[in-house]
Amino acid sequence: MRHFLRQAALTAATLVLLLPAGAAEAAPGTAGPADGAGRAGGPAGAAKPDRRASEVTHGLGFEACTAPPLDTMRTWWDDSPYSAVGIYSSGSQRACGQPRLTADWVHQALAMGWRLIPTHVGRQAPCNGDAPQSGRLDPAHATEQGRAEADEAVAGLTALGLGPGNPVYLDIESYPGGNDPTCVRAVVDAVLGWTDELHQAGYLAGFYSSVDSGVHDLIAAVRAGRSPAPDVLWYARWDHAADTAGSGTVPDDLWADQQRIHQYDGDVRETWGGVTLNIDRDRLDAPSAG
Repeated sequence: MRHFLRQAALTAATLVLLLPAGAAEAAPGTAGPADGAGRAGGPAGAAKPDRRASEVTHGLGFEACTAPPLDTMRTWWDDSPYSAVGIYSSGSQRACGQPRLTADWVHQALAMGWRLIPTHVGRQAPCNGDAPQSGRLDPAHATEQGRAEADEAVAGLTALGLGPGNPVYLDIESYPGGNDPTCVRAVVDAVLGWTDELHQAGYLAGFYSSVDSGVHDLIAAVRAGRSPAPDVLWYARWDHAADTAGSGTVPDDLWADQQRIHQYDGDVRETWGGVTLNIDRDRLDAPSAG
């Protein structure tokens, strides 16, 4: 369900909309550089460090549209290089059903050693023509709608047994918003509302989007002083580089303290232990759930 679209250039009019009067510049992370280059793939059965003692995961992850069977998760844990898995934990715009995604599935996956990347797919950008009209943000109420999406995400995590302290990532798919400042403003407002509401509930707020749309626009908003910024940035650029160095688009001083996930490949088929999945690939240096 992930897509990679053209770059959305931010216009001067958009910058005016993003900048509140008297706002000071805010940066969501200022500590050292992101991790260096990793690699896709790896030896079958490669040893993995014990990540359960920390909420920060360093390594490779993947997402499948629907939560795989537990037998598949066990095989991939034993044979693949992956240590984290994205789960579509809630949201009205999820592309696939989740018949296996239950609290028991989560419990058993965590017991195997997996870390989780909970993802909420709710209302999309107003200018995203792929989303139904009823599934798009209303620019006049985007902040409130972002808060409502956060409440729904918390309910989804609670049902899966994932309590406060865990992260959840808002998925805003690519949109052609560069010449539509109203659309850009709606996305940013929703992300800030999402972040504030999750913080009040005791959860970490993550944000996923393409570097050419949502990520680009959020960076501009943060530079313009908008806050609160999400705790973690999950950026999509399918450049085949398994690192979190920013792909030339995420500045070194933002989300720099173990606050990044890079989705570096998408819609690929991989086989481990004789079991094949269609996945997107990620490199993590960021909080995960468990």
